[in-house]
Amino acid sequence: MKFSRAFTMIELIFVIVVLGILASVAFPRLAATRTDAEITKGRADVATIRSAIVSERQTQLIKGENSYIPKLSSDTTTLFTGDTDSNRTLLMYGIKAGSGSGHWSGTDPNYTYKIGETSVPFTYTPADGKFVCDTAHATTGAMCSKLVD
Repeated sequence: MKFSRAFTMIELIFVIVVLGILASVAFPRLAATRTDAEITKGRADVATIRSAIVSERQTQLIKGENSYIPKLSSDTTTLFTGDTDSNRTLLMYGIKAGSGSGHWSGTDPNYTYKIGETSVPFTYTPADGKFVCDTAHATTGAMCSKLVD
């Protein structure tokens, strides 16, 4: 008897078909995973920014001043570093601005976090130290809720 040590053409086609089916099932799930990761990053950034605002306020209260930081950013390339005019810092290293998905952009007091094609606007109010987005907004409200709830 003669034994062959190679795969037959039908075995190779079968393997390619199975790999194609697996790829078609996995690809949509990987796209959703990317969006979930961007939402998680945004949630962490919002929590960090809000925590830094409170921490900076507490520092000012210890010094005897009763005000929130006037601006979150003085620079448009590295955001949330604080107000250089009043010599008040927020985040030591800041967040690099970008225009793509998963990045922050904007100037004080209006900032935007982009998830996919959706830009979620945030506003900082120095009178009360609030850094919020509008959860009731028709187009961005759902993404805003995912970032702040």
